[in-house]
Amino acid sequence: MNTTLPSQGMSCSPPDGGAAPGQAAGAPHLPRTGALLEAALAAKPALAALSTEEKKAVLLSMADALEANAPAILAANAQDLEAAQGTIAPVMQDRLRLTQGRIADMAAGVRAVAALPDPVGRTLASHTLPNGLQVNKVSVPLGVIAIIYESRPNVTSDAASLTFQAGSVCVLRGGKESIHSNTAIVDALHQALEKHHLPAALVSLVTDTTRDSANELMRAVGYVDLLIPRGGASLIQSCVDNAKVPCIQTGTGICHLYVDADADLDKALTIVDNAKTSRPSVCNAAEVCLVHRDIAPAFLPQLWDRLVDRRRAAGQPPVELRLDPEALALLGKGSPAGPADFDTEFLDYILAVRVVGSVEEAIDHINRHSTGHSEAILTQTRAHADLFTKLVDSAAVYVNASTRFTDGGQFGLGCEMGISTQKLHARGPMGLEELTSYKYIILGDGQIR
Repeated sequence: MNTTLPSQGMSCSPPDGGAAPGQAAGAPHLPRTGALLEAALAAKPALAALSTEEKKAVLLSMADALEANAPAILAANAQDLEAAQGTIAPVMQDRLRLTQGRIADMAAGVRAVAALPDPVGRTLASHTLPNGLQVNKVSVPLGVIAIIYESRPNVTSDAASLTFQAGSVCVLRGGKESIHSNTAIVDALHQALEKHHLPAALVSLVTDTTRDSANELMRAVGYVDLLIPRGGASLIQSCVDNAKVPCIQTGTGICHLYVDADADLDKALTIVDNAKTSRPSVCNAAEVCLVHRDIAPAFLPQLWDRLVDRRRAAGQPPVELRLDPEALALLGKGSPAGPADFDTEFLDYILAVRVVGSVEEAIDHINRHSTGHSEAILTQTRAHADLFTKLVDSAAVYVNASTRFTDGGQFGLGCEMGISTQKLHARGPMGLEELTSYKYIILGDGQIR
């Protein structure tokens, strides 16, 4: 498994001015990330040579290394949290914070990935032509996957384990707010790679957190096979606008809950509470609640009691309800919704509320305002549930359940790379299958055309 890598300090361009091994001719000059990307390309054969059992052994060593290095990771995270004081909101600091329990969860996520079937080398389809050629469609690694992400250091181990199991090299570029945490996590993962005599470049971290390094990854044609941005709307839009490499949009979630006329109100209150308050800073948290006009007079006061009064009495942050004119008139208190409130991912204890007259009106509102992430209907009418799941055009559509389940681990996929809100080539939680491509292998016996 030993592989000789180019020096981390070597130039992005080879001495003769031609393309580096594995690099497309005319690839861009990348002064901040070029040497790291060259090393990532050079490391690919070492990963491709591993058997399923060898990959599993490495992943289990990664999980062990995360737990063994927990003190160093927590110390690094404390540096990031100290720097974040006064610069990012408390609810966003929760995304950044690591604990012993969260590190244990990270390690468990890596072990869950190790236990999943190997996605590489599977025969997806096979048929024999009349001329005797056997055509096989076989899953293969994507190659080099770059991930640009913000705040959440657990993404570092999630992304590394998923790409490794999928047979691809990962290039990680986290945000400046989590640089110490990410570095400590990658150091632990490198210990596992070293134990198995594998190149550290299989899991590469871009330590330059300026916009220049992110822009270089977006332009790294010939180096990066897939770019995955995981973060806020501005990061994702920047990648969509500027990326010259293939890019998958993930993460932005304006998630809706629709409370139908015959909903079980007790269940509905519990689901809305969970979807909004269990962790408001994540992309599968609800941002909008639509309430049928027939139950709004009864439901809205109960919603206020549950999300505002009870939380305040318990010393918890109350939810600010931003209400459309009809909801505001019915409730007689709360904040009036502004023009942008039904198009905003708050990532905070804020919920936009609108009264609608039918399931069709709710569906229309969702399809006009949603980012295509996760939506839920709370109803006891099967026809309404069927209509909702058929016509709402989002990656995950729920009936009588919280949107907070949109997660690779919750879906049984192990940890996830992100939630794709587009349709090509992946949609919803991106697990191992979504991190592979395929090629055709054709077996013949002298056939010519």
